[in-house]
Amino acid sequence: MKLTVCLKTLLLCAILCAGVRAADDLEKTELRFGFIKLTDCAPLVIAKELGYFEEEGLNVQIEAQANWKAILDRTISGELDGAHMLAGQPIGATIGFGTKAHVITAFSMDLNGNGVTVSNKVWEMMKANDPKLAVAKPPHPIKADSLVQVVKKFKEEGNMLKFGMVFPVSTHNYELRYWLAAAGIHPGYYTATDTRGVEGGDVLISVTPPPQMPATLEAGTIHGYCVGEPWNQQAVIRGIGVPVITDYEIWKNNPEKVFGVTKEWADKNPKTHIAVVKALIRAGKWLDASMENRKKACAILAKPTYVGADVAVIANSMTGTFEYEKGDKRELPDFNVFFRYNATYPFYSDCIWYLSQMRRWGQIGETKPDEWYHETAKSVYRPDIYTKAAKILIAEGHLKAEEVPSSTDGYKEPTGEFIDGVVYDGHKPNEYLAKFKVGQK
Repeated sequence: MKLTVCLKTLLLCAILCAGVRAADDLEKTELRFGFIKLTDCAPLVIAKELGYFEEEGLNVQIEAQANWKAILDRTISGELDGAHMLAGQPIGATIGFGTKAHVITAFSMDLNGNGVTVSNKVWEMMKANDPKLAVAKPPHPIKADSLVQVVKKFKEEGNMLKFGMVFPVSTHNYELRYWLAAAGIHPGYYTATDTRGVEGGDVLISVTPPPQMPATLEAGTIHGYCVGEPWNQQAVIRGIGVPVITDYEIWKNNPEKVFGVTKEWADKNPKTHIAVVKALIRAGKWLDASMENRKKACAILAKPTYVGADVAVIANSMTGTFEYEKGDKRELPDFNVFFRYNATYPFYSDCIWYLSQMRRWGQIGETKPDEWYHETAKSVYRPDIYTKAAKILIAEGHLKAEEVPSSTDGYKEPTGEFIDGVVYDGHKPNEYLAKFKVGQK
């Protein structure tokens, strides 16, 4: 008995001493990370709640932020060490669209996770334009073709159909624009004199913080929005709107959020950065390991400190289903992906897609050669840092070698799994841009 106690004591001491050594080896151990109240902040929350940060010798505080601008500004100023960011934020900041600062990412937080919701009134108009939608369970994906006449009617009445999205360089902005443009609806251009991005548009798209989307829709200020969860499902629960399409249906397994830090911070704290990425990779893997884990995650995310929505609302999408209209709940196992399909790996081709959409809608004001896209992607997305973290996790037994891309140039295979079938090859951004009927070339 005494021997067993002594062995346990020695083992505990060894673990504690290892933790101290790890912490002593890090440049910084007291960290503050920011997030927005969306379910895809889950890797940060789980890394903290399950003790993965702590096991890396890190004492991490994670704090909800008011909006995406605050997230970026506070990371750049150093008030936050890093943050849950829109994938377009490190890119936009680095190229100088809006705020100018060199921000990087070595960790992609998730795939998919967004939806486009319209008001009940607009949904009724869409059904009137397309009888196939006027059934209990309409066929999906629902293209924006049924919205064309709605846009026209609003214009005839001296009004504009108004949509909300979360930030100018958000996936939501580009997904919404992609969906509309695929039906020939022009979402508007950003120009030197029009920073709102509405010039020449058939609709008006404006910024609304995610948690305010349902209330803004209900008030009639906007007629629809593109946002992450749980705010599409919130519209269903409250009976104020209908999610008509998910981003999975616009672009299958599209990259969504990233974990961003400034390059200055990364250069100053390389070991700390690797430790953070290690913890986040483990969190992503845990989230995709089982449905039981997802259910536990829903309960954690429901806490007021984190997303602060009902567990049932969060679970609607986080547990492999998605409810379009009330009663129309369907299996959608890949609506939220946190690890599968190499979701956590920062591919250059993901970055280049965002750059292509920035050019398409005028946020990049002039034509750039392909090489510029590749160089920019390599300055923002850092698979080299990710790979260092992953190799350590493999050596520690937390990750299998086959769970990490082993032979990649950082570019995914070309894909045509978009709502319009246009094939995207990250190696050829200008060729890709030339394929669109609506947008800058």
